[in-house]
Amino acid sequence: MAQVLVRQLDSKVVLRLKKRAKAHGRSLQSEVKTILEEAVPDYEAAWKRIQGFRKRMTKSARTFSDSADLIREERDR
Repeated sequence: MAQVLVRQLDSKVVLRLKKRAKAHGRSLQSEVKTILEEAVPDYEAAWKRIQGFRKRMTKSARTFSDSADLIREERDR
């Protein structure tokens, strides 16, 4: 795994990170790692999951109504 070094980080930021880590029950390193992972999600994996879901839905014999039509009907009542 790669390592990242952040230089000249304000000490106030580090203190806030430590407080946040403590609140989540994690170490500072684990908290920073979690923040970074959430900041750059794996879009490729997400799209693969979406495509798989779409394939399963199109293979299904089940039909789905157009939600726009349902909304229009409800509005017209």
